[in-house]
Amino acid sequence: MKIILLKDVKKLGKKYEVKEVADGHALNMLIPNGLALVATPGNINMIDIKKKSDVFQTVKTEAELQKALNEIQGISIIMTGKVNDKGHLFAGIHKEEIIEAVRKQKGVNLPPEHLGLEKPLKEVGEHTIKVTVNGRETTFKLVIKAE
Repeated sequence: MKIILLKDVKKLGKKYEVKEVADGHALNMLIPNGLALVATPGNINMIDIKKKSDVFQTVKTEAELQKALNEIQGISIIMTGKVNDKGHLFAGIHKEEIIEAVRKQKGVNLPPEHLGLEKPLKEVGEHTIKVTVNGRETTFKLVIKAE
C-alpha cells in the first residue's frame, strides 16, 4: 500500500515522503496513529500544498530569528529575585523567565531552545547569556539584582 508520511517515522522515512509499506503495517499502525495517509491523488495534492506552506513558514521563522538575534546583540536585561544572606537566589532563574524578561524589556521574541543556558541561574550579579540561531551566535548581559 502506498502511503504519505505525516511525521518522521524511524526506519521508514521523513515527513511528506510517499512510501510503499505492507497493508497491515499501514492499516494497523501508521494510519490509526496519525503517522500516515493513504496516497490518493487528492491527498498527494493536499500534501504538496502543505509542504510548500511549511517551507515558506520555515523561511519566515528563520528570518524572524535572525532579526531577533541582531536586536538582542549586546543588550542588558535586568531581573530581580529574593536572595539569602549569601547572595544566592531562593529560586533559580530559568530560560523561560529570561525569555519573558527579554520580551517585556526589549520587545524581542526568542524560543527558549536558542539560549545557551544549561542550568538555572542562582546567583546575584552579571551573567553573559549566549544565544545561537542557525550557527550564528551572539550574547547579551543579564543582571540579577536582589529584591
